[in-house]
Amino acid sequence: MRRICLTLPTNRECTAALLAVGGEAAHAAAAFGVEVHYLVLDSTPPDTFAAHAAAAARCRAPGVVVHHLGEDDQRAFLRRVVARSDAAADPDALLALMLPSALSYGACTNRAFLFAAALGCTSVHRRDSDSTYQVHGGRPVHPVHHELLTLGRTAADAAAHVTGQDLGPALAGRRVALAGASFTGAMSVDMGEVLDLDPDTYAEMVGLWAPADWPPERRRRLVAESFRGAGDAPFTGDRSLLTRVDPMRVDMCNIAFHSVHEQVPLPPATDTIGSDYFLIHLVHDAGLPGVLHNRHIVNHHTPERRTDPGFAAYQLRFTKFLLSMLYFNALYRSMAEAGDSLLDASGAVRTRAVAALARRAATLDTAENAARLDALDRCYRRLGGRYARVAESLAPRRERLLAEARRDIEDFALLTEAWPHLVRASRTVPVPGVPTAAPGVSVPSAPERAAAGSAP
Repeated sequence: MRRICLTLPTNRECTAALLAVGGEAAHAAAAFGVEVHYLVLDSTPPDTFAAHAAAAARCRAPGVVVHHLGEDDQRAFLRRVVARSDAAADPDALLALMLPSALSYGACTNRAFLFAAALGCTSVHRRDSDSTYQVHGGRPVHPVHHELLTLGRTAADAAAHVTGQDLGPALAGRRVALAGASFTGAMSVDMGEVLDLDPDTYAEMVGLWAPADWPPERRRRLVAESFRGAGDAPFTGDRSLLTRVDPMRVDMCNIAFHSVHEQVPLPPATDTIGSDYFLIHLVHDAGLPGVLHNRHIVNHHTPERRTDPGFAAYQLRFTKFLLSMLYFNALYRSMAEAGDSLLDASGAVRTRAVAALARRAATLDTAENAARLDALDRCYRRLGGRYARVAESLAPRRERLLAEARRDIEDFALLTEAWPHLVRASRTVPVPGVPTAAPGVSVPSAPERAAAGSAP
């Protein structure tokens, strides 16, 4: 039976989201006959963790195995994986990149990738704790519908399960590596207050994530479509396109990967918005087929961001996002130039090629990022109030921020080089804890997981 991993990483209270994603897991098992491993990676305090555990137990359903793992269980698993791998990197360094002490959007998803390999799952389907499903005809609009119809099929076979396509015949034999959609509701990056306060300053700040050599008009177009998702139009019926998916049209709260996540990880940068979007760009630039559908998820902002500490932390993540783009813009450009030379004869991504491009990007001069910090300082001070206080807090950290941005891309290269070794080792390590499963559903053995790793 086909096994999939539906994952919800969280560091906040999200009982409602946990139950809702559990409903999607049950739907996937019932509608598609798959075995769903519902993986909740929980970094919350004990009281919240206990409430989540009770909710996870309620997600038990036929065909669904629930794994609710705290950081202690995650760390124990990762230690065994790193120890069993033959990766050349320092084990402690790898463990720190996989489970850092600070928030990392990429690292939490990388952990899900390794757990999925350990469980023998062929695909990983990610949802977020600050989002909900649309409702149509009284039922939740589950993205897993399109994901399971197409993921892992050759483009030629997937064409029968979409409403449109624009792929050329040269890609017909390649397998669908990604299926995704976007979101409705609140902006994905919480900058709406800045837009309301000063639209010109908003445009200047958001425009800082573009390459420095972009002309003004192209930068304006980027600002106009950034962080807005699919707008506010409600779901009225299914549409899906077999295509090379434009990274600007999908969101990581509504994404699924097949195979590619076992070949290259996500960047493990800490306190950095957008650090988990790399694979979407890689799939596009390498010429791997994807499916873009319209089962958009509803995004919302959590109250924690409105507190003074939450606000300051979020602005730091936004700043580090802008600094990361010096390296990622260069890396994306290099990947676009490389095209399908990033793939081997079997259609798999050449991991070492991606790592080499990341190492090359890490050598870039930091003058562009220094200019970004100068511009951002002016913008924050112009906005005044608590934004001016952000500028004051960033100023003494300037050199450290520049150095951290470079180190983050170096860390990504290091983790990428080690990634195939970690994935292979994961297939030999049991997942800790006692999963909650419906009667008749069993967790795969190590030999079964290893065999699943070679399946298409």
